[in-house]
Amino acid sequence: MLYPTAVSIMVAAAIAVIGLIWWKLRARRLRRLESYSINADELRTLLEPEPRILLIDVRQPLDLLAHSEMIPGAKRITPKEIVANPSLIPYDTDAVIYCTCEDQKTSREIIQRGLTLGFRRVKLLRGGFSAWKEKGYPVVPYKEVFHLDTAV
Repeated sequence: MLYPTAVSIMVAAAIAVIGLIWWKLRARRLRRLESYSINADELRTLLEPEPRILLIDVRQPLDLLAHSEMIPGAKRITPKEIVANPSLIPYDTDAVIYCTCEDQKTSREIIQRGLTLGFRRVKLLRGGFSAWKEKGYPVVPYKEVFHLDTAV
């Protein structure tokens, strides 16, 4: 017969092992994503004097409403559109995607999905749009009409 303290210890140990496994898998996934990222300086080098990549703005509509500007030459594609139709990101073209937040939540989700589908020429902008602006790099006003549908 097991005593309540022994059961508690076994449950705690099991939870600790599961937590450790989850943490290691998360760290491995983040390291993999790091190899698919570039910083704002590297992006600027790829864009000037002539763009050598496709630049895709995947910011959520509310983020775009709050910051109605974008990196010059970027093409706006909503996360919802990319999830519905991944072929919007060319398979055979180098591309960089960016979103607003520094942790690149939206970009990471798009990259993860792309990697699962076999896309290997897509990178994300580390630090997102904020990192670009912090460097003082140029932005242009975003004047296109968009809908505030925030579902991914």
